[in-house]
Order: sequence, then C-alpha cells, then structure tokens
Amino acid sequence: MNQMLPKVLTDGDIRRRSEIFSILNEIGEDLDLTETQFERARQSYGAVGDWLSASSDPLLASVLVYLQGSTALGTAVKPVGRREFDVDLICFCAGVASAISPAALKAAVGSRLKEHATYARLLEEKKRCWRLNYEGDFHLDLSPTITNPSCVNGGELVPDRTLREWHPTNPRAYKILFDDRAALMPNFVLNKIAMQRDGATATVEPFPARELKKGILRRIVQLLKRHRDVFYENNKEDVAPISVIITTLAMQAYVYCVRRHVFADPMDVLVEVVRLMPHFIDRPLLDGRRGYAVLNETTHGENFADNWNKDARRPRAFFEWHKQALSDFEAIRDAVGQDLLSLNMERSFGAGVTGRVLGRRVGAVSDGRKSGLLSVAPLIGLTTSKAAASTTVAANTFFGDQ
Repeated sequence: MNQMLPKVLTDGDIRRRSEIFSILNEIGEDLDLTETQFERARQSYGAVGDWLSASSDPLLASVLVYLQGSTALGTAVKPVGRREFDVDLICFCAGVASAISPAALKAAVGSRLKEHATYARLLEEKKRCWRLNYEGDFHLDLSPTITNPSCVNGGELVPDRTLREWHPTNPRAYKILFDDRAALMPNFVLNKIAMQRDGATATVEPFPARELKKGILRRIVQLLKRHRDVFYENNKEDVAPISVIITTLAMQAYVYCVRRHVFADPMDVLVEVVRLMPHFIDRPLLDGRRGYAVLNETTHGENFADNWNKDARRPRAFFEWHKQALSDFEAIRDAVGQDLLSLNMERSFGAGVTGRVLGRRVGAVSDGRKSGLLSVAPLIGLTTSKAAASTTVAANTFFGDQ
C-alpha cells in the first residue's frame, strides 16, 4: 500500500488533527435526524404502506413501501433554512407489468392517498412522486416503481420526470453496496518521533482507527452535502450537485483510498476522498461529443449525471463547488488555533451548526475545569477530549472566569 504522508507529522499535529476530526464528527451528529424524528418518519411511512396495500385497486395489490436515499443510507443532513427533513420512499408495486404507463401508476397511488382524510390534507403532487408534508418535522416523497425484468440484480423501474418513460433504478442494491463499502476501514499509521543523537527521525507503525458511530464514509458524505448546501444557499439557479452524485463519487473515492493507501489520520482520508471524487466521473462519447456519466453500479442504464448532458451549467456547478470544498477541507485540516478553525468551519458548514457544536465544547470545558478533567490539545486549545489532550489543567475557583 502507498502511504499518503506528504510530511512527517509531529505528536502535536496528530493530536490537533484528531481533535479537528472529532469536532467534524460532532457537526455530523448535530446534522443527523434525531431518534425522535427517525421514529416518527418510520411510523409514518409504515402507516402509508399499510394504507396503500389495503387498496382494492389491483395495481396496488402487492405494494412494498421502503426507505431509499439519504435517510436509508444514514447520510441525511438538516436542510439549510428550513426545519423539514427530506425522507424518500419507494412504493414498489410488485406484479405490475412495464406495459403500464408511469402516469397511470402514479395516478393510482395518488388516488389511494386522497382517500385518506389525513393524507389528502398533507398531500402535494410533484413531477414523478407524491409528497406528504409533515410540517415542521419532515416530508415523505413517495415514488412508484415496478420490477425491471432486464436487471438480474433485483432492479426496479421508476418514472422519468415527464411520466412518459420508465427508467432503471435499484435503491435496495445501492444501499447494500454503500453499507458494505462504509464498513471498510482505512489503514492508519501512528507517527512516533525517535530522538537520536544525529537528529530526529520518524518511524511508523499501524494502529486501528477509532470506530465512529456512523463510520468515516457516512460522515464524509454528510459533511460534503452540508458544504454544498451552504455553498449554494443564496444561489437561485437549480444547479447544485444532487446528493446521489456526491454520495456515489465519495463512495468510489473512499473505496479506492482504503484499498490502496495508508493514512496518517482520518483528516487525511477526508481530504484525499474529496480530492479524488472527480476522477470517478466517466466521459463517454454521446452523439460524437464527450458527455458525463456517474453510473449506478447496481443496475444497467442509470446515469445519475444524465442532466449534466442536457444542461451545461450543472457540470460547471459541480466542479466549482468541488474546487471550493477541497480548498475548505484542506484549510480545516491545517487550521491552527480556535479562531481560525471556527472561521473555516463557519464558512464551510454555516454559523448555526458550528456555533452549536463549539458552544457545547465551551460548556464542556467549563464543566471540565470545575471537575479537574480539563486538558490542552496542542494548537487547538482547551478540551475535555483525552484522545487529543496532552497537558492537564488544574481546576480553579475564579467565579469571574465565565
């Protein structure tokens, strides 16, 4: 394996970057659905599935409603500027032949939802799905699908935006693939500085990565999606890279990294994954011109970047965002001092979530000072994190130290 170690890191560098990744992990946790939100969404889509499957319409005789997208993958993030989460559902209608038009099947799903007094009040029609708006909490987007007889991997067919054609998709297999790859752990080395008579030399030895609740890949995807949302917050054009493109490219770059390289720490993994993402965009010939393709590996014929070939603004928007994302994550990795780190994180993820996370750390520092558990992380500042700590700070009773 190749080592992604452009320079020998000091013990201080390792502790500083460990603390930075710990803060990023807390930002990801803050952006997650709460357990209460997830449970409400689970109960809601379960009830919707029961209601649809109880229909007398033969098109809905064998309905399976299941989670897809960010919520299913564990990469959902709080939206910027509104409270509601997007929860994407599939309404798989088994046994329905592809001869049926997408418009007819979508209409059948909508008619059944309108028969329910509560759903009728919450219902909003979108281009190829139905939305149930649970105001202030989340909304459920329900897309009808049927079996794809051409896919040997259990794929499905979903309506296109015009409701004229069926397009291949495979959310269940995609989730399995993502989960498998998210379970892969990078290889790390622990830098040790050996002071010798003729100068300092560095040796490396492997050490296990600290296990995170969601794993490194999921956190990377969440942070990238949040960065995109902040980057495009005030952009009125609908050109921001869609989540499945970011997720797919990050997943492919992550697998490449963990199978080929050894890293100093998770911050190196994050930055290298971001750097490599564009390398997994295919450029096929389409009508004699170079197009763009970000393919779904789990079924034939689904190109997540299909709209890039119809609107030149979209690939340009991706590369503009990616350039800024790489620069910002490098700046966060290399930040020295709390003020600079806070400034870089606010620019990348927004003042709200950054303020909440760093604010909680200030509170923990205050409690830690009183309890005698306070330490100093090199080049970061006061912390209660033992993994990043080097020097214990004695408690004091200065009541004016607020």
